[in-house]
Amino acid sequence: CKKALQEAFELKPDKNTPLIATISRLADQKGFDLIVASLEEMLSYGTQYAVLGTGERKYHDIFTELAKKFPNTFGIKIAYDNKLAHLIEAGADMFLMPSKYEPCGLNQLYSLKYGTVPIVRGVGGLEDTIVDYTKERDKGTGFKFYAYSASEMLDAVKRALNIYKNKDAWRTLVSRCMNEDFSWQKSADEYLALYKKAIKKHESR
Repeated sequence: CKKALQEAFELKPDKNTPLIATISRLADQKGFDLIVASLEEMLSYGTQYAVLGTGERKYHDIFTELAKKFPNTFGIKIAYDNKLAHLIEAGADMFLMPSKYEPCGLNQLYSLKYGTVPIVRGVGGLEDTIVDYTKERDKGTGFKFYAYSASEMLDAVKRALNIYKNKDAWRTLVSRCMNEDFSWQKSADEYLALYKKAIKKHESR
């Protein structure tokens, strides 16, 4: 999957290079101003980065130029492509979501199921669904930062990359991500338990 993803974005095929990805509407709300400000430094860490999405024209232009500047390490597809989105989730090592605000967020949940470790800003649904590995290694499912700044985001990326170097630790983290359960079955069971509790309380009156 990773090799296919690298080929799709015309990145240098290398299974050992950490590949970060984002699928999103290209807009300020999704944190793309942070990504633009820090992309060159992030690539200098020895990473590759792939972005899929459409949105504000300024980001179309900026990312198109950056792809020309970094042809082997950065790729952009300005499109809505569900098949490619699934390939990204399956082939990337990490998924970056530095949102300004995120009422729910779905891609971090898809990433967990695919074993693509999320790097997120701890806001809204991202805060609710991702446990920071740095603080809780035995429970962590991703890497979080809080201040809305490029430096804070890059610090989270570096923390993820440091763990990526330890293959055993990384495999354990990926396995934990894939075992997370945000399905409707779990929600339905919790609602059912709540209803039963309410009925029992009512009957005892």
